[in-house]
Amino acid sequence: MPSVVKHIREQKRIKITSKRQLTIPQKYYAELGFDKEAMCTMGDGFLIIQPVANASSGEFAEEILADLIKEGFSGQKLLDEFKARQAKVRPGVEAMLEAARAVAHGKGEYASYEDIFEAEE
Repeated sequence: MPSVVKHIREQKRIKITSKRQLTIPQKYYAELGFDKEAMCTMGDGFLIIQPVANASSGEFAEEILADLIKEGFSGQKLLDEFKARQAKVRPGVEAMLEAARAVAHGKGEYASYEDIFEAEE
C-alpha cells in the first residue's frame, strides 16, 4: 500500500457514537462513491475506510461514457453525470430481475424474444 500521508488532500474531525458508529461526511461519501458497504483496513496507528465497488460498478461504463461525450459533457460535469447514471445501473438490473421473477411465478407480463428484439418496420 502506498504511503497514506502523502496522499491526504483534506481532513475532517468526526464523532464516534457509543455504539462505535461514525458518519462519513456527505462530501466524502459522494465524491468517493460510497454506497451500502465500506472496506476497513487497519495499519500501524491508522484506519482506512474505502468504498466497496458494487458488482455493477463497471457495467456499461464505456457505453455510458460514450453517450455522455456525444451529449457534450466534459470535465467535472462529465464525471458528475457519469456517477449519476452509473448509480442507476444496479437498480435497473435489479428491477429487471424482479420482473423476471414475477413472470416465472406467473405474476407478471410475459414478453417473447421476438416481442423484445423484433426488427422495427
